[in-house]
Amino acid sequence: MGLLISCKKLMEFKKEELPKHIAIIMDGNRRWARAQGKSASFGHKEGAKTLEKIVRYANKIGLEYITVYAFSTENWKRAEDEVKALMMLLQNYLDDYAKRADTENIKVKILGDITALSTGMQKSIQNCMERTKNNTGVTFNIALNYGGRDEIIKAIKNIATEVKNNKINIEDITENLVSENLYTKGQPDPDLLIRTSGELRLSNFLPWQLVYSEFLFIDKNWPDFEEEDLDKAIIEYQKRTRKFGAN
Repeated sequence: MGLLISCKKLMEFKKEELPKHIAIIMDGNRRWARAQGKSASFGHKEGAKTLEKIVRYANKIGLEYITVYAFSTENWKRAEDEVKALMMLLQNYLDDYAKRADTENIKVKILGDITALSTGMQKSIQNCMERTKNNTGVTFNIALNYGGRDEIIKAIKNIATEVKNNKINIEDITENLVSENLYTKGQPDPDLLIRTSGELRLSNFLPWQLVYSEFLFIDKNWPDFEEEDLDKAIIEYQKRTRKFGAN
């Protein structure tokens, strides 16, 4: 038997088989709030508390990367009041992380098109990434104004420009080159994708990066997600055999 980590007495997983990168679609904030007769904003606030708890725990157990879907390019279609409240919540979240950068040892990166965000939000993003860039703990990727197809289109345009400018040849285009033009450049693809609330779809999240990831769909809304649920997800991941198309 390998070394076991026991963070809650009944939840044990093998340290040496810990996935390097976990991606999470944090679904169910709004339905969780509705079930309690609360506003969507209340659900998002509780979801933010859960996220902080889970990222801190991921850092504690030695996870190298965690990527969460915070706001998609399609989420702009939601009610204006909800979008404004969510953006303010995210901005405050980033500002708070920047202040705690030296004690948390968590590196924050934003995946997505930040040019469409407010000036204040862009400043908060840049400040948080700058303050945390030298931290050596878990890399915490926040997919913000992110769309998977949009990411791939941007990568294609970047590569096409390189070809047009005679910097590379068409024959130089490989999977690795495409990966190096994505927001996750230099990072391993997620080993495991977790989606809460019981929905069974990717919703335009990391379509290139998730091609060989293990999927786990959990019938629990995100605000109810606990450290023990992450333990269970890792244990389930460690039971699976990843073949990468070999058999």
